Amino acid sequence: MRPSLHPRLLNGRSGDPAVYVEALHLPQAVLLDCGDLSSLSARHLLRVGLVAVSHAHMDHWAGFDRLLRLLIGREKRLPVVGPEGFAQRLFHKLQAYTWNLVDRIPAELVFEVTEVTRGATWPRSRFRLRSGFAAEPLPAMAAAPDGTVLHLGPLRLRATQLDHGTPSLGFALEEALHLNVWRTRLVERGLPTGPWLAGLKAAILAGHADDVLIPVYARPSEAEGAPCLPLGMLRDLIGITPGQRLAYLTDFADLPGNRAAAMTLAEGADILFIESPFMAADAALALDRRHLTTRAAGEIARQARARKVEPFHFSPRYAGMEAGLLAELAEAAGPDVAVQGLG
Repeated sequence: MRPSLHPRLLNGRSGDPAVYVEALHLPQAVLLDCGDLSSLSARHLLRVGLVAVSHAHMDHWAGFDRLLRLLIGREKRLPVVGPEGFAQRLFHKLQAYTWNLVDRIPAELVFEVTEVTRGATWPRSRFRLRSGFAAEPLPAMAAAPDGTVLHLGPLRLRATQLDHGTPSLGFALEEALHLNVWRTRLVERGLPTGPWLAGLKAAILAGHADDVLIPVYARPSEAEGAPCLPLGMLRDLIGITPGQRLAYLTDFADLPGNRAAAMTLAEGADILFIESPFMAADAALALDRRHLTTRAAGEIARQARARKVEPFHFSPRYAGMEAGLLAELAEAAGPDVAVQGLG
């Protein structure tokens, strides 16, 4: 299967955390954390359709101003996801600037924030340029049992709360199921290609019963009055494969509750971005700083059955020792997990 998610770690393994994710056939991109964004062109930043921030420590959040500067004067509604209290932090960042000239800017810029908490509902807020980014409460969202926060086209964002001495979110970005047409079977049955196949795929995704009738036509002009066949006779024309899954885990202590939440979120990830700031010998220091060691990161990757790991957030104390950090992580992850950059 051709990969659909194309993530880019913006600042290497030791720089400020930020991952830019492009998806095949999707015009918007996803930004996981807002560390240093200077490596992204204006064109790439303007494509951002979702910002998900783990927490508001400066190295994860300081790059937001560059994105904000580019968006002023452009019509855009940008969903933002963060931990408990994040809307207030965005409000104060926006209020650091003077907005007395917004009546001269016709394009409306809107940030809609969802805070993922441990409560039964998740608070939501809106900030509009036209009002000088005053805080406007939105109806709270019922907390989803599986952590689903929102959808962006075919992508679903899930989040879970971790403990970093302050709430820190882990994220999973998941693609919808792949539905592929078996063209040889179409030919065998004398059925045409055409827009009717989109309706067939939609019916399968929606879980419709076998007796639902599907109109079969080659061109849109033939849709009205087209012959119909029951869904049950057509299911085998479509092959179903799982969509791609990317997980992003950073800034949390190696505690049992954190491990359990992290592994649930990263289960079966095709790509796992996971922080690995400290070497195994410095486990006590890592715990004091509420971070992982390379060994802990590798164990989480192995237990979550991740296919490939992208370690990042290496501490600067290990400058020039990247190979050793990668080797420690790989040993803990085991032979079934590929460690990006090793070898």
